[in-house]
Amino acid sequence: MTQTTTATDSGTFSIGGDLPVVRLGYGTMQLPGEGVWGPPKDHGNAMIVLRRAVELGITLFDTADSYGPETAEQLLRDALHPYPDDLVIATKAGLTRQGPGIWTQLGFPPYLRQQCELSLRRLGVETIDLFQLHRIDKAYPLEDQVGELKKLQEEGKIRHIGLSEVSVEQLEAARKVAEITTVQNLYNLGNRSAEALLDNCEQEGIGFIPWFPLATGELSKDDGPLADASHDHGATPSQLALAWLLRRSSVMLPIPGTSSVAHLEQNTAAAQIELTDEEFERLSAINADLGAPIPTATTAAEDEDWRSGAARRHCSTSASNKDSPTVPAA
Repeated sequence: MTQTTTATDSGTFSIGGDLPVVRLGYGTMQLPGEGVWGPPKDHGNAMIVLRRAVELGITLFDTADSYGPETAEQLLRDALHPYPDDLVIATKAGLTRQGPGIWTQLGFPPYLRQQCELSLRRLGVETIDLFQLHRIDKAYPLEDQVGELKKLQEEGKIRHIGLSEVSVEQLEAARKVAEITTVQNLYNLGNRSAEALLDNCEQEGIGFIPWFPLATGELSKDDGPLADASHDHGATPSQLALAWLLRRSSVMLPIPGTSSVAHLEQNTAAAQIELTDEEFERLSAINADLGAPIPTATTAAEDEDWRSGAARRHCSTSASNKDSPTVPAA
């Protein structure tokens, strides 16, 4: 496999029917420091990674106000502003930070509005392309949380509204309040607990952003469940895992993240892999038993920390730490 492939080989998807993106995107969660807290270890390297992503044809950049906090959004502006015309930034609000690896959900509508205003300022834009509710906070009515985002949309501060880590029922309830154009849930070859949600998104033309696409690096290990298949295909296990996601659904928008240019280029090369029906079915049959779904009783913080640990490991090979008392959220 060469590294001349660009992300455009993965095809395109139109968010909300009017916002085209290259399907293989980039997630910024791994750019801040340890525990997704504070500045990156190497600011210059972060700039290089982000600019290289644009060179490789990536147009969808996923971030959040809580990554750092504030760090990832500022890095995007530092590296890419003024933004290319086709670049789409998807950010999120709804989680607060109290330290490395600590995340607490907060869906208080005035807080969501405040965070939108601050993200607009940090990113240096007048309208946020895709603003996602990071978690639905049970302390406040779903209708009030999504309703506040709809008000911001009507004011021209948000173009499209997305949700993160939701059920089919929550998605349907949210769609009664506002148009939802994307959802972002845990999903990968080894963990398909969001299969019903993905099917629903396919039926409704809603973009599905799978976080944790390489399952803590387990899927990308040389001796992992994809080792034999990757050998046969002349690709790396991580490339095969991403190719499977792209083949699984036309609404799938993987956002693998990394702080390494080499890994970025390797991930992007997955866009050129075209799996045959037989290869896709063979990979689908792999019982990797990886990345068990987040227990419904966990807090958003626990979810975020899991993801934080995942992100740290994915920098070296991939990412996760589900037993952490607090959790990561894509």
